[in-house]
Amino acid sequence: MTTTNHLFGVLAGQLADTETGWSLGTYGAIAEFTRDVGEPAALHKANGAIALATARGGLRLEVSPELRLVASEQPTTESWNHRVALCLPHHACAMNGRAAFTEIGADADALRDEDRNGVLFDLGLGTLQVDVCVRSLDPEVVTALRGCSGTSVLTPGNEAMRIILAANPHRVFLSRVGRAEVFQPIPPPGGKSPTGPHTHLLPTLLASRRTHAATERLPDGWVPCAHIYPPHPLRDGLGKPRPFRRDHHAAFNALLERYGAPEHVALKRRVVDSIMAGRGPSEVLLPADRFSRATVRVALRQLLASDRSSTALAAWLSAYDRIDPADAEQPMVAPR
Repeated sequence: MTTTNHLFGVLAGQLADTETGWSLGTYGAIAEFTRDVGEPAALHKANGAIALATARGGLRLEVSPELRLVASEQPTTESWNHRVALCLPHHACAMNGRAAFTEIGADADALRDEDRNGVLFDLGLGTLQVDVCVRSLDPEVVTALRGCSGTSVLTPGNEAMRIILAANPHRVFLSRVGRAEVFQPIPPPGGKSPTGPHTHLLPTLLASRRTHAATERLPDGWVPCAHIYPPHPLRDGLGKPRPFRRDHHAAFNALLERYGAPEHVALKRRVVDSIMAGRGPSEVLLPADRFSRATVRVALRQLLASDRSSTALAAWLSAYDRIDPADAEQPMVAPR
């Protein structure tokens, strides 16, 4: 049985790992939080919440009895991604859903003492599981933003976005599982997001009104409010290739065994066991739905990356994946 104490321990352990990335938000509007090895950070634990802040941004996570972790993997063009969603039931995840740019008031719950007199403004995106806000201590900026109330920041004619891009106020994303704050400057239009904490606001994706990407399998009725991105076996925190890390692979598999969809965990294990036993794809009957196919492809790519090449694996790759073993990412095995 998963208890709140257990979940708190899992989240605290992931937050303590500098290679773990985080996001909080919805489809089309997310705040991302990462930190560097050795980067000064203040960690606080109290009343079922854990928070960590650096000079570039911060994150607070709150554990409730309704919180559920859901681990999943998805194939990518070259390898695979993995993540753990922090989910709440649909009835428990809803935020304020404001559809107009709105002043909220002083941010008394800010992660840092010096930001608690800053004034929060909701952008008015009308999203379900997150209130997307900005915060400023600058009286001139606050006055200017107050004049933008009444319509969404995305409404033509609303001056809020122009003011925000010029003033670079803090971005604050609020959800029922916590908050993310970003202190770094907003990149100019067409510019590249900085490394470390940053945000993305994509109107085209927001217009779909989805709570998450269609490629992420989640139980019916559950909504992701945040995500954990544990260290990846083939990529570092900046997405650069590195030698295959068996420890990271094993660590995420342990999360997947506990928090993944049982049918897909069992399917992945079945595929791996079949290949290790030398059975070809024609000898094993597999489900053909979208998520099952993705599970099979991830299992094959992980075997290839971990240097488990075999005649059986080559046959499975030919049958279920577009990757040719001769052209695939070469396995780079680091010491255990």
